[in-house]
Amino acid sequence: MRAQAGAGSLLTEIDHVAIAVRDLEAAIGYYRTVFGAEVVHREVVESDGVEEALIEVADSYLQLLTPTRDSSPVARYLEAKGEGLHHVGYRVADCAAALQAVKDAGGRTIDDAPRPGSRGTTVAFVHPKGAFGTLIELVQE
Repeated sequence: MRAQAGAGSLLTEIDHVAIAVRDLEAAIGYYRTVFGAEVVHREVVESDGVEEALIEVADSYLQLLTPTRDSSPVARYLEAKGEGLHHVGYRVADCAAALQAVKDAGGRTIDDAPRPGSRGTTVAFVHPKGAFGTLIELVQE
């Protein structure tokens, strides 16, 4: 049985952990060969300039991300920091309410308002400079 989110918590579950990679096919092959994991969803998100491959892990995902253009945030991340952990996505019941709660608490956001994400979700990003160095994605299914 899964533990319930804390009373009043806006975060309901971990939606995904995102890893930035230069070679998406190689990363998919690694997870398939080493862990027997298969991609359950693949999508190009033009607005973010990325291609993603999702590997289901229990009720969450491992999101492998690669840039589709040199100007994308993931391309800039790879250039500056190399491959590795890019962000953590947390599920929320209401993305707009969660984003507003971050702003009301004095948090720094990347998105001013929620926007469409992959898999038909609604998302918004919280800036890592206000979140102890971690880029956070708020995900409403």
